[in-house]
Amino acid sequence: MTEEQPKIIELNMMKIAKLNLWLTIGFSVVFTIIYKIIYGQTNFSLLSMLAMAVLYIVFIILHEVFHLIGFMVFGGAKYKELNYGVNLKLGIAYATTIKPLTNSAMKKALLLPFWTTGVFPTILGFYMESFALVITGALLIAGAVGDFAMYKELRKFPNNALVKDDPKLPKLYVY
Repeated sequence: MTEEQPKIIELNMMKIAKLNLWLTIGFSVVFTIIYKIIYGQTNFSLLSMLAMAVLYIVFIILHEVFHLIGFMVFGGAKYKELNYGVNLKLGIAYATTIKPLTNSAMKKALLLPFWTTGVFPTILGFYMESFALVITGALLIAGAVGDFAMYKELRKFPNNALVKDDPKLPKLYVY
């Protein structure tokens, strides 16, 4: 990396949390209406609520795993250069790499979980007539709002710029 001062991309977590809440409500309502139009009912029950809770936890873990996979596949990061966990203070799960990635690779790694844990499960839920899967997908689509905010900021930089992920905070350094 060069000696120049990096441009810093830092998320406003309160703003992201508020947007996440509104998107969660919006996607859940819209997908419920679509589901009801298609199937005539929602199959909502105590069992489906339990299934959604379990699926949500599993999919949050998978969301972070797919970031790690993206760092390796798109950015060439090695397993030993990866880290993941939960920041209880911020109330977020995270995945990070110590390896600087190209902007192009970072943008792909940021959006991979949106497709794999949000869009794909939602489509699969509609196909399988699984209301629990549809709503869980809706929650994970809305949950990718932070990833999209980072992606939006990274679009301002050239694809070959180097991006370093902060190991503790939702912050990127662009060189």
